[in-house]
Amino acid sequence: MTRPSLFPAPDFPDYALVDSGAGEKLERFGRVLLRRPDPQALWKRSGTDADWARADLLFVRESDRGGRWEPGPRASAEARRGEWTIGIGTGRFLVRPTPFKHVGVFPEQHDNWNLVARLARSFDSARPRLLNLFGYTGVASVLAAQVGYEVTHVDASRTSITWARENAAASGLPSDALRVLVDDALGFARREVRRAARYHVVLLDPPHYGRGPKGETWQFEDHVAELVGTLRELLHERALVVLSTYAIGCSPLTLENLLLELGAGNVEAGELGLAGPAGARVLPAGFCARWTRGVAAGESRA
Repeated sequence: MTRPSLFPAPDFPDYALVDSGAGEKLERFGRVLLRRPDPQALWKRSGTDADWARADLLFVRESDRGGRWEPGPRASAEARRGEWTIGIGTGRFLVRPTPFKHVGVFPEQHDNWNLVARLARSFDSARPRLLNLFGYTGVASVLAAQVGYEVTHVDASRTSITWARENAAASGLPSDALRVLVDDALGFARREVRRAARYHVVLLDPPHYGRGPKGETWQFEDHVAELVGTLRELLHERALVVLSTYAIGCSPLTLENLLLELGAGNVEAGELGLAGPAGARVLPAGFCARWTRGVAAGESRA
């Protein structure tokens, strides 16, 4: 069977996709089982109704803007508390189910986190510089800091910035281990160009639509090309750029074509996915493209 080009699925003990189908996914984060909607899961479930009824927390949609989490009849104490930690590599990260269905960790990014770690000694610097735009709760930032990067973490949400600081503390990093900024991603990148800043790694995981802290508007189709173009002035001779998206009406080829604007380099593009038990379907989890210059991305895709 020929399958679309896939980056390796997440593989760490504190996460598992247990089942998917009928518009939902059943996942384990640490010891907590979560059941939440997923519009990509259009097939039939593999598990039984009893399997799905074991969920500690169930997301109930109330509108197109969000919903609430309801505890199952046998929900654990940490699930009822609405906060617990999981381990990823040497980091510890807070999982907090939100009214927007997210929980603070996107496991499908696991291969990108691994790639950043593998390349840490490949750059022309003892402490390479990494810029994480749209950094959210800082999983990528914390893991990068732990392997030696000088990290600048940017997000427009003060709530997400606070969460990133908490993740850094939970992972044992000192308070000054990350440069953490509440800012508009495009505006910050423009200012960094004027300051002649340079980075070895830039991570981009932009939303479809968003607001900056001063009312700036982000629309993916209107602004992503300018942002990628701005990065040309921010990259060292040896560099990595990762661009990923979810729930946006474009294809991996679109992302590949965008990163080709960075100039000569190698680009690989494909899908991010969550793999269930052996033989189960892979749940689509977004698209990704990676551009490298002067370094090798390493693992091939499926």
